[in-house]
Amino acid sequence: MTREQLFTNIQRKRSFLCVGLDTDLKKVPACIMEKAQKDTAFAPIFEFNRAIIDATAPYCVAYKPNLAFYEAFGVKGWVAFERTVQYIRAHYPDQFIIADAKRGDIGNTSALYARTFFETVDVDAVTVAPYMGEDSVTPFLGYAGKWVILLALTSNKGSHDFQLTEDTAGERLFERVLRRSQTWAGADSLMYVVGATQGAAFADIRRIVPDHFLLVPGIGAQGGSLEEVCRHGMNAQCGLIVNSSRAIIYADATERFADVAAERAREVQQQMAAQLDAKGI
Repeated sequence: MTREQLFTNIQRKRSFLCVGLDTDLKKVPACIMEKAQKDTAFAPIFEFNRAIIDATAPYCVAYKPNLAFYEAFGVKGWVAFERTVQYIRAHYPDQFIIADAKRGDIGNTSALYARTFFETVDVDAVTVAPYMGEDSVTPFLGYAGKWVILLALTSNKGSHDFQLTEDTAGERLFERVLRRSQTWAGADSLMYVVGATQGAAFADIRRIVPDHFLLVPGIGAQGGSLEEVCRHGMNAQCGLIVNSSRAIIYADATERFADVAAERAREVQQQMAAQLDAKGI
């Protein structure tokens, strides 16, 4: 998917919501697991995802399966991940699909990771850790229409351990990542992960990368403020993909889980529409 296609979807749907498919079988509604026990052909991870996708697709522009929740189940989990991507491609081809894999290794290994996600599975983007440097990232950048989403300033508490440390000139590590990585690729193939809980740091980030899209986790269950993210992080083409996972997909534990997920997604979409209107987008 190109930058222009992504922006067109944002304008058309009045949304920049990404629904995180962090599917934990310990948290899915009991009706899903009961059906899986009665029917050995029933695949609970995929069927839960399918119901969530069908319910929320009108209100979002992206889905983000987190690979840890699939790899934990071995082959069955990986099959569920692939089926989920295939289902989105077949039924909702306008959706931007992000593999939240946080890969990053020496060049030949990264090249195989890139082949896995961009050729074998065919997602639009993959999250990549930058801390092994340029040769660990550039193998992901050789695919037309595909995106690298580089970890920059994350939403977890431990982000302060390294990402906010300063060198002798006062440059923070995440700022160096932003500046250096711009020599590897431009705003048409490179995004950055910036946690919603980082607040006013978005203003500092936008001074360095004014045009790039930012993938923003941390809205909802993690307590990030959508209004603050938009105030400091939105640019002329929106420039934001804001993720919500638990607050949407686990909003209800009954047989109405998909309907309630749709309601929660619609609420966020309406808030996002107001933000886009306020910016004249």
